[in-house]
Amino acid sequence: MMWLLCSLSVFFAGSLLCLATVKRPGFARVTGPAVTVVGSLLGLIPAAIALGGGTIVPFCRRWSFPFGSFSLEMDALSALFAAPILVVTALSAVYGAAYLRPVEGRKNTAVSWFFYNILAGSMLLVVVARNAMLFLLAWEAMSLSSFFLVMFEGEKESVRRAGWTYLVATHLGTAFILALFIILGRGSESLDFSGFAGLSVASAGVVFLMAVVGFGTKAGFMPFHVWLPEAHPAAPSHVSAVMSGVMIKTGIYGLVRVMTFLGDPQPWWGWTLVCIGVVSGILGVLFALAQQDLKRLLAYSSVENIGIIASGLGAGLLGLSYGKRAMTFLGFAGGLLHVINHAVFKSLLFLGAGSVLHASGTREIEHMGGLLKRMPETGVVFLIGSAAICGLPPLNGFVSEFMIYLGSFRALSGAADLPTGSVVAGLAVIGALALIGGLAVACFTRAFGVIFLGEPRSGHAEHSHEAGPAMRIPMIVLAVACVGIGLAAPVMAVLVGPAVEVLTGGGGVSMQADMVWAAGLLGNIAVVALGGIMLAGLLAMLRDRLLADRDVTATVTWDCGYVAPHPRMQYTASSFADPLTRLFGAFLRTRRRFEPPEGLFPSSSSLATETPDVYRERLYRPVFAVIERFLGRFRFLQHGRLNLYILYIVLALLALLAWKLR
Repeated sequence: MMWLLCSLSVFFAGSLLCLATVKRPGFARVTGPAVTVVGSLLGLIPAAIALGGGTIVPFCRRWSFPFGSFSLEMDALSALFAAPILVVTALSAVYGAAYLRPVEGRKNTAVSWFFYNILAGSMLLVVVARNAMLFLLAWEAMSLSSFFLVMFEGEKESVRRAGWTYLVATHLGTAFILALFIILGRGSESLDFSGFAGLSVASAGVVFLMAVVGFGTKAGFMPFHVWLPEAHPAAPSHVSAVMSGVMIKTGIYGLVRVMTFLGDPQPWWGWTLVCIGVVSGILGVLFALAQQDLKRLLAYSSVENIGIIASGLGAGLLGLSYGKRAMTFLGFAGGLLHVINHAVFKSLLFLGAGSVLHASGTREIEHMGGLLKRMPETGVVFLIGSAAICGLPPLNGFVSEFMIYLGSFRALSGAADLPTGSVVAGLAVIGALALIGGLAVACFTRAFGVIFLGEPRSGHAEHSHEAGPAMRIPMIVLAVACVGIGLAAPVMAVLVGPAVEVLTGGGGVSMQADMVWAAGLLGNIAVVALGGIMLAGLLAMLRDRLLADRDVTATVTWDCGYVAPHPRMQYTASSFADPLTRLFGAFLRTRRRFEPPEGLFPSSSSLATETPDVYRERLYRPVFAVIERFLGRFRFLQHGRLNLYILYIVLALLALLAWKLR
């Protein structure tokens, strides 16, 4: 526990040290990332011990805060979330030092590093807190620090709108979290997690729904996701990597931690998560496919992957309800492992997007093209991240999705009298994952092809250049992790076992057997994948040897017989996605502006598409417009007279006193 306390101390004390470098941006560039790296390394020690099956002695100190105590514990479930938080924040900090350097003359980067380290420390505190008041304080610190990081370029109207959207969404979610802790701690003298038990079936169901809404807002469950595609593009890219890669996972952590307080799950809990997962996964990838802004595409893709995690957790809950232990372990293990995998490949993709933005000055996919020749290392690591997020073997995304597939197939096997709910859930998850996988391949084929292949479509792409070492190295580390986790799949299956036991309250012999069976199957796949990689390497070496004594020349790509090929003749992102956006037009409501070619020698033609968020346009905007009109009727109360404001306070205090004395 000493290492954990030292880690938290470094994050929070080091953030104050960053403020001392306000007038010296060069020192801030070194101090901010150094604090993050040191704090992360210290925090990884207890996380590794807990994941390895060791015991970390809990820490608890009473304080005068009502219902509060400084109570910390690092169990296997906390460690599973803490490890990616610490790794991603450290790598993103190294990346951010170089990423922010061009704006040091006009931006206060020291304050940004202050909030960055507050965010890192508060995320770690969220997953190790064992008291509701401490949890809420850490949750609020995490929300506010990330808000100020999103507002880094607050002089832009779009950034301000994104920041306020995020702040409103996160605090609406916090209201539900506060309410569920009040229900859990009702009748208790403290709000320590150890005292949360003994709820009735009805109360447990209410708490579960509050957790889905409260924590689901942070995680990005549909329809609570609307802040993600606004906030993630607005933030600096290293912050986007942290927010999308690990911060939204604190919502998943809060949900699964609350589930450990509620006793035996009811089947409708699992169905709720399966339905949310299917909807979030399919619609998330569809909206990603329709985006022209690279970072908005990645933000919607996070909604898709959160849906995959929810599907796995829902399958695990249903397996627990129906007594199918294989479905329970594989569903929970696949969902929790996808937390780690998504943290790795999504952080890699956001850092890759940041390198593209840093080099070209634009996030618009239509303005790019041909970047692989100008940014070869960024292009290769972005390709690895794209393949991983599509769930292609032998990369890490395949491992967790394959485990969820296995759990769903095991729901269809067994005795002749299978529970109907188990069969339907298994078929729903299998079908959804298959559709999500196919759409994800189309989405990232489009993204990588239009951005990195072909010829430059604009001056932005023409003058792009490779990022510096400080930005490339974190991306290379994450790309290696994508491959390494995929090849070490059996180890990862065993690694998540203790966390699953925390979530289920102990798995017994049968769960251990399922873990060994899954690890063995993944081991066979890893061996075949490793053999394929070695074969590809040998063929590449053979090719180089055969061409060593020959002249190798380069020429233009086949130009289809055109006399004067032009970059405008290439497929655009809109035209690539158009067949699929038309097919799913009932869900996307894509707006098209099409000018067809006319005459024998047409001078121009164009196709432009725009896909606004359906939930934002059809649900939240009308609701908030009504609220705004209603509250506008009380604007007369805001008149600027201090004496009347004091009168309002006095009247409110008198009303509270009368209510208390009644």
